[in-house]
Amino acid sequence: MSEAETTGERSCVSCGISVTGTNAARFKCPDCGTVIFRCAKCRKQSNLYECPDCGFRGP
Repeated sequence: MSEAETTGERSCVSCGISVTGTNAARFKCPDCGTVIFRCAKCRKQSNLYECPDCGFRGP
């Protein structure tokens, strides 16, 4: 379980802004299943992200 899941922190994995109460995407890492949050801006711009637990990188 990632630190974000245990603390209830919801921040964009790409840019780090708080996504609580925003139109953010929530999905599981394709490799390890860790829950990842991405803000609408980073999704729209196809910014890269990296899983904080396993290091998987994706667009």
